[in-house]
Amino acid sequence: MKDFDKLWDYNDPAGTEAKFRNLLQETENSGDIPAYLQLQTQLARTLGLQMKFDEAHSLLDEVKDNLTEDSGAEKVRYLLERGRVFNSSNQKEKSRDLFLKAYELSKQIREDGYAVDAAHMMAIIESHGEALKWNETALKDAEDSDDPRARGWLGSLYNNIGWTYFDMKDYEKALNIFEKCRQWHEENKKGYGLAIAKWSVAKTLRMLGKTDEAMEMQLLLLKDIEEGKAENDGYVFEELMECCLVKNDKEKAKEFAGKAYDILSQDIWLQKNEEDRIVRLKKIGNRE
Repeated sequence: MKDFDKLWDYNDPAGTEAKFRNLLQETENSGDIPAYLQLQTQLARTLGLQMKFDEAHSLLDEVKDNLTEDSGAEKVRYLLERGRVFNSSNQKEKSRDLFLKAYELSKQIREDGYAVDAAHMMAIIESHGEALKWNETALKDAEDSDDPRARGWLGSLYNNIGWTYFDMKDYEKALNIFEKCRQWHEENKKGYGLAIAKWSVAKTLRMLGKTDEAMEMQLLLLKDIEEGKAENDGYVFEELMECCLVKNDKEKAKEFAGKAYDILSQDIWLQKNEEDRIVRLKKIGNRE
């Protein structure tokens, strides 16, 4: 059977859904029930990312009905995806027990990659000190493992820990971790992740009052966009707007805000969770 996890494109959940649906019948016919159930959990994840929460839960109900006492990775993945759907639909409290069970079962069956995933999801739903504790648990599990899937989480974990410090307004520690994240992505040749790491470093520099350095880094990211080396990124334009506002360059701030609005106003998650942010971009960018 194909390693369907390699078909994931988290920036295109609809496209990934189509790929997974094309494999469903083939996987079911193979008689490999654990693989079939795992594929269904990932199909449910694509639905959750598209905010089709009822469809995702319905599919996960089907998976649950086919789990047994001997179920291993398929049960872990069911717990993870059920928890993610609850978390994405603003039902965080319902997700906590699911992520905890996923972590415990992953450790029991020695699935390090899923254990790290579960710990990182616990960090996402918790706040401040508790979030940091779970991120550090995930980081230790990843660093101690020889499983490539577990170690592949390191870049994301550096990113998440950085943002935990950032949310705690400990910008110096956040910057230190984001620099580690950037180095990891450079060493592992992770293109899009490297761009995010550079963006995070630059944003943190701005919060530390180092606006010129921050703007220089964002302009380098913009250059990659203009040269076709990277896709249009509304967050880059948004940060350039913020730098221009600090420097009191209102005309450039307006230009960048408008470009940021044109892209970010189409983001379903932002529409639902950060409407004020989009409204601000619209106002500054004079988009009517």
